[in-house]
Amino acid sequence: MALRDTSLPEPSGPLTPVAGPCGAAPALAPDDRDRLLGGRHHDPHALLGAHQVPDGIVFRALRPYARTVSVVVDGLRRPLLPEGDGLFSGVLPLAAIPAYTLLVAYADGEHETQDPYRFLPTLGEVDLHLVREGRHEQLWKALGAEPIVHQGVAGTRFTVWAPNARGVRVTGDFTCWDGTALPMRSLGSAGVWELFVPGIGEGAHYKFEITSRHGGRFLKADPMARATEVPPATASVVTAAHHKWRDQEWMARRGAVPVHEAPLSVYEVHLPSWKPGLTYRQLADELPAYVRDLGFTHVELMPVAEHPFGGSWGYQVTGFYAPTARLGTPDDFRYLVDALHRAGVGVILDWVPAHFPKDDWALARFDGEPLYEPGDSRRAEHPDWGTLEFDFGRTEVRNFLVANAVYWCEEFHIDGLRVDAVASMLYLDYSRDSGQWTPNVHGGREDLDAVAFLQEMNATVYRRAPGVMTLAEESTAWDGVTRPTDSGGLGFGLKWNMGWMHDSLEYMAHEPVHRKYHHHEMTFSMIYAYSENYILPISHDEVVHGKRSLVSKMPGDWWQRRADLRAYLAHMWAHPGKQLLFMGQEFAQGAEWSEAHGPDWWLLDPAYGAEADHRGVRDLVRDLNTLYTATPALWQRDTDPSGFQWITSDAADDNVFAYLRLDAAGDPLLAVCHLSPVVRHDYRVGVPDTVAGWREVLNTDAERYGGSGVTTGSGTLTPRPRGAHGRPASLRLTLPPLATVWLRPA
Repeated sequence: MALRDTSLPEPSGPLTPVAGPCGAAPALAPDDRDRLLGGRHHDPHALLGAHQVPDGIVFRALRPYARTVSVVVDGLRRPLLPEGDGLFSGVLPLAAIPAYTLLVAYADGEHETQDPYRFLPTLGEVDLHLVREGRHEQLWKALGAEPIVHQGVAGTRFTVWAPNARGVRVTGDFTCWDGTALPMRSLGSAGVWELFVPGIGEGAHYKFEITSRHGGRFLKADPMARATEVPPATASVVTAAHHKWRDQEWMARRGAVPVHEAPLSVYEVHLPSWKPGLTYRQLADELPAYVRDLGFTHVELMPVAEHPFGGSWGYQVTGFYAPTARLGTPDDFRYLVDALHRAGVGVILDWVPAHFPKDDWALARFDGEPLYEPGDSRRAEHPDWGTLEFDFGRTEVRNFLVANAVYWCEEFHIDGLRVDAVASMLYLDYSRDSGQWTPNVHGGREDLDAVAFLQEMNATVYRRAPGVMTLAEESTAWDGVTRPTDSGGLGFGLKWNMGWMHDSLEYMAHEPVHRKYHHHEMTFSMIYAYSENYILPISHDEVVHGKRSLVSKMPGDWWQRRADLRAYLAHMWAHPGKQLLFMGQEFAQGAEWSEAHGPDWWLLDPAYGAEADHRGVRDLVRDLNTLYTATPALWQRDTDPSGFQWITSDAADDNVFAYLRLDAAGDPLLAVCHLSPVVRHDYRVGVPDTVAGWREVLNTDAERYGGSGVTTGSGTLTPRPRGAHGRPASLRLTLPPLATVWLRPA
């Protein structure tokens, strides 16, 4: 096992030994020797390296499989005496510990190397104090593998939190995966183990060999690894950031307007399947241009963090600090984010702090005990996904997750974190029957530790990363998800409006003749629209596993389905709240999404007979985004009830609802949704008498979108003084079939 030190040149010839005999070193105490060789010693630096003894300086090295080991001082070497089991030692009659290296002879030759056990700890008391207190907001700068120059020598600092371990050793491709030679030292009550290994740099593969207090020994990937092997391989990889950012303009202005007062239209992307086979850098050549052309303000990337099983879509994470190696390196991912920013597109990352897989090489029972998961097996097991939940009551675990949120924002310039499965974190009885959970100290079902974690995470992210937003995928009626933490809320910027999504899709699935009996499913959302800051999600979850694609949820023939889809999208873009649409739905893909092949791009091939049908829907999405961004009424007062007024919410027999959106200056946009397959002529819609004329700015029945071409009227539409719907004036409109129209003051 050759521990190579690339910081030193290979010797060009034999070195001259120091004159005089090498003294024998004092024998190690049997217990120390046994624990050192067994990987159970908490302080190997006290036994290895160079130390003062009465007769001079004792040198001791642990080099399994070495034929000989010599100590080199001032260019001269002195062979150490073998003690057996890979230990070599000797005493030199010196007054002080000199600068020295080791010359180690293996079967393949001699190698000169620095001694890892001559170096001082690489972490100071401030880092250890913050780790111990669970308040290290840049934890990745203290734990993990970091290439550094330490005491003038290049190498890698390895640190890991394993408070229950009896011993920890570093192993990797640089030790032929035998950890015997590199035991780590415990740095005290923080539970951190540390070792600086000279000559090891970027690209080295490694793991930690942990010996539990029960005597078990196992290999674990680094929880703080910034890079990994490509799955199914599981080793961690030493890496460092070298990307030169060019998104300064984006970063300077991204927080100029609060997110709830700005346009936000999100295109959700599963990166490995958007166009299968593309790397991060290849995606950077195509994705920014595509998203910008369609007018989306942001992309949301399905979990980028490393995960062992591709079929989990990244929602079962083992490498929380490592972008998945399937598509390239961490710097490659930075390049993609940079390219999106330079195209004017923000980046939201799906983030999964609720649970993690049980893989025995990852976080589960990391140091032989429940560490990241609760000790109570009933609480540790997630009942739905066969995973383990995080122990939110442990400060170090909360720190691991809070720092992880900060890490993505600071190291990768991420603009938002969409937090997955928040409801499963908030409730102790989530998917659990009676007897399978224990009430909190107040006798309730709320997980107070999870609440404290989410508040800490949100407060920390908003403080450290101005302009970054957090979004909660939370499906219950929990009060105050987007209320600031200093007012007792969870502190999220936005919440997914799952109620709107379920109700509106239920309505659209009904045949038009039955929709009048379900009219409330489209209007009920306005009862609670201002209870939180909402985003309206049509996500991957709604177009997979038998739920059918968005267009396939609609009833009727192909023409009716597309018409319904177009009308639905225009209503979604006009409804209070931000928008999110999953890839493939922007061009009416008929098949469910599959991570194996991604969107059916062939539907947009001009050679395909129905290409115009799909292109028409995509053209509509582009126009929706363009008009949306240019119309403050559609986003400026999303969280202000005065920004919305019903015109009619009870025209159930006609399958019609109409409303006004108003910007901060009171300028309106009128949206009329008609979800019946007939044309309604001279349909009277009440309007304010302060607008002299209206013009149609969007009609989802336009021929260019694949519609029948029925318009509400030509040119400027002049209100009549006859009132309707409680308004002093009215418009007489021709309502196209299965269509939404937008009108603005002429």
